[in-house]
Amino acid sequence: MFVCRYKEMVRVTMRSTPNPEPTTSGLPDIDTPERLGAFLRDFYQDVAQDLLLGPMFNEVAQVNWHEHIPKIAGFWNRFLFGIRGYDGNPMAAHFHIHGQRPFTAEHFVRWLELFHDALDANWRGENVERMKHLALNVARVHSKQLGLALPE
Repeated sequence: MFVCRYKEMVRVTMRSTPNPEPTTSGLPDIDTPERLGAFLRDFYQDVAQDLLLGPMFNEVAQVNWHEHIPKIAGFWNRFLFGIRGYDGNPMAAHFHIHGQRPFTAEHFVRWLELFHDALDANWRGENVERMKHLALNVARVHSKQLGLALPE
């Protein structure tokens, strides 16, 4: 199981999460593309403002967030809801960025921590757990292909 390691880093967020129907835990699942979009906007706002990840996304990759969020939403929509539309090669993008400024295992650990934090803050349910599992697998594959090892 993934363990968060960078709680000392500070981030400022303004949540855009809608007021959806709660689950038995009192928090909703991500069970529609709209809820997924709200989650991704919140999550990537945190990423953009993060002390470790922000520079990689904003300065090195120079991410256009208006393009990036819909592309990432396409990936997650395909995984969660079977909606076609994702067309991308994330590994090629990561290799390109890695060539400009090398990623470290800490980048992937921090990405996972923010991902889990953003989910846990407002969401509960089967899809939330599925997203956590896939995010961990994605981080492991990307880091391994870049020659990095994530801590267990």
